[in-house]
Amino acid sequence: MQKNITRSIKTQMEGWLYRGKVLILYGARQVGKTTLSKSFLEPLGDQGLYLNCEIQSVQSALSIREPAVLRRFIGNKKLVVFDEAQYVPGIGEILKLLIDTFPDMQIIATGSSSFQLADRSSEALTGRALTFELYPFSYTELSQAFAPHELKAQLDFWLRFGFYPDIAFSSETDARTLLDNLSSRYLYQDVLEFENLKRAEVLVQLLQLLALQIGQLVSYHELANTLKISSQTVERYINLLEKAFVIFRLLPFSRNLRSEIGKKNKIFFYDIGIRNSIIQQYQPMELRSDKGALWENFLVVERLKRLQQLTLRSNRYFWRTYQDAEIDYIEERDGRLSAYEFKWQNKPARLPVAFANAYPGCDFTVVHRDNFEDFIGE
Repeated sequence: MQKNITRSIKTQMEGWLYRGKVLILYGARQVGKTTLSKSFLEPLGDQGLYLNCEIQSVQSALSIREPAVLRRFIGNKKLVVFDEAQYVPGIGEILKLLIDTFPDMQIIATGSSSFQLADRSSEALTGRALTFELYPFSYTELSQAFAPHELKAQLDFWLRFGFYPDIAFSSETDARTLLDNLSSRYLYQDVLEFENLKRAEVLVQLLQLLALQIGQLVSYHELANTLKISSQTVERYINLLEKAFVIFRLLPFSRNLRSEIGKKNKIFFYDIGIRNSIIQQYQPMELRSDKGALWENFLVVERLKRLQQLTLRSNRYFWRTYQDAEIDYIEERDGRLSAYEFKWQNKPARLPVAFANAYPGCDFTVVHRDNFEDFIGE
């Protein structure tokens, strides 16, 4: 069951409609790109057109790059959606031709992997496109469907099963089935196709290792040794998984101190339900030994969604020294630093002395279950 949730990014996209730009919407498979893009068509009736670019007949119809032929196929439409546009060969040149020839036509293109669609459109659409990213539901978006006390009551479920639209309102049994189907192969299908991987199990094993290391420093060298592949291959797979919106990296903050760790990253999952499915751990939070890592992943990704909603651009980091002093999360915006410590329980914490001395004037907040809504925006 899905409920009618208005995605926060829709308002941003609406502000750019009919201003001479192709709007490109990226996001993982099943995250709601089709639903969102079709919502722009609903008020237009016959003046809108939806094209599923995974269909061979659509690809064939778009293969002749002549304005008159394309106009005959598309018609005199006000808005056209090219869903999963990366499946059309030469899609960048086609969209450039359409936007240059028919400037009054609004085009929205979606793609489930930024490496495929970007590779096939970036050069042709330079200066002609704006990109947006759609994530699974945010905690704040779900407040449209739940009263405040209900929202907090659902948190344990979402920390176990995640925020994908098909899953956020499901029963536990259905959520497990849907998640396991999504994470087994479909989610990273684009990576397998792009790399033409013959041994998909290597990618699965890499994801399992990353799932067990959320909130920890990740060593590509150690991963490579475990998987019996090169460090360069590990880095490439991680880069592709990031561009397929499965995982993302948090970089280390290192400016003033020789003792600061400056090379290893932390890696988090865009959806914690996917992470739990990969390692088959769905137990309630009170029974988990990894609740601190899950809580950190939840807060980091929900903060990312909040910053997107507010159209705020911040540099995002963690901080750690070789003496194991650490800060879970740092934001840098307009030359100002804000540091955050994440706690499952409401326990006091202090800014590490080394950091406070090196970076005076930094704000410091402990985020826990009693105040986390202030941090993620609800």
